[in-house]
Parts: sequence; C-alpha cells; structure tokens
Amino acid sequence: MAEARLASGFWVQAYLRRLSLFDIPAFVTAHGDDTAGAILVKLNTLDGQAKAFVRQYDMMTGDRAWQVLADGAEADVDASIARQRSFDSDLWVIEVEDRAGRHLLDEDGLSG
Repeated sequence: MAEARLASGFWVQAYLRRLSLFDIPAFVTAHGDDTAGAILVKLNTLDGQAKAFVRQYDMMTGDRAWQVLADGAEADVDASIARQRSFDSDLWVIEVEDRAGRHLLDEDGLSG
C-alpha cells in the first residue's frame, strides 16, 4: 500500500507548531515548493555548532528517515545548505535553535 504524503507546506506548518509546543524556536529560512519541495532542517545549538537533516528514501525497506547531511561548525553546515539550495530551488530550510539539541524529528508523526 502506498504511503500518503503530506504537502510540504502543510508538513512545515505542523512541524513549526509542534516545536512551539515545546518552546523550541524555529524559523523558515528558505520557502520551498508548497506541494512537493524537499525539506531540510538545520539544528543550531547556539554554540557555533550545527547539524543539517534531510529525509532520505531507503530503497531496500521503502522507508523514509531523517539522515544527517552535515554536522560540525555552523559556517560549514551553512555552506552545505547553500550547496543544496544551489541545485534545488524548491528546497525548504527550517532553522531550529535549541541549546539542548532538540529537533523532535525522531518523534511520532515526524520521524519517517
């Protein structure tokens, strides 16, 4: 049975709302295609470090899961995000700011 996919804009709004329930600040820094744009989440731990997460499809299992695209100094992560944006103008970028490193992507409804 095929998995129904949410429109990207709807998923982003739901994600931002979920983060706000936990008092985790988040901002859309690049608005992608409302219907089918890929989504990248940057976690800024406010100490000069960051991680970027993207959802990837596992051809063996058919699952979609969040994977780390880049991890390290915030400037390096930002450069990686800029490269992604240079070849995908439909890409959404959401920046999450949390010193404790919370992003909620592993929570039910967001994980896969």
